[in-house]
Amino acid sequence: QVQLVESGGGLVQPGESLTLSCAASGNIWDLNAMGWWRQSPGKEREVVAAMKSGGSTYYHDSVKGRFRISRDNAQNTMYLQMISLQPDDTAVYLCASGHSWPDEYWGQGIQVNVSS
Repeated sequence: QVQLVESGGGLVQPGESLTLSCAASGNIWDLNAMGWWRQSPGKEREVVAAMKSGGSTYYHDSVKGRFRISRDNAQNTMYLQMISLQPDDTAVYLCASGHSWPDEYWGQGIQVNVSS
């Protein structure tokens, strides 16, 4: 089993920054991909950022230049640094992992609200 626990969400104003964390535990030794998805009402779940064990990264076009994914292998923790947040970034953000793409194991999700 794999457990993923997100933290760091909350309410921020447009233009502000926020960093999400995802602590992983369990049988994670062979998971080669981790990432962040988000889902907002009326929209499909979309992958925001992903990282593979070799270091390659993927970013959704809407967050390129504003979001940065990183991981601390010693702490089994992944981060999503978000700057210049906009109301369209409001969503539930989910941490996920998998063997080739982060879509097999999921965290519970954490709310991010961007509003003035």
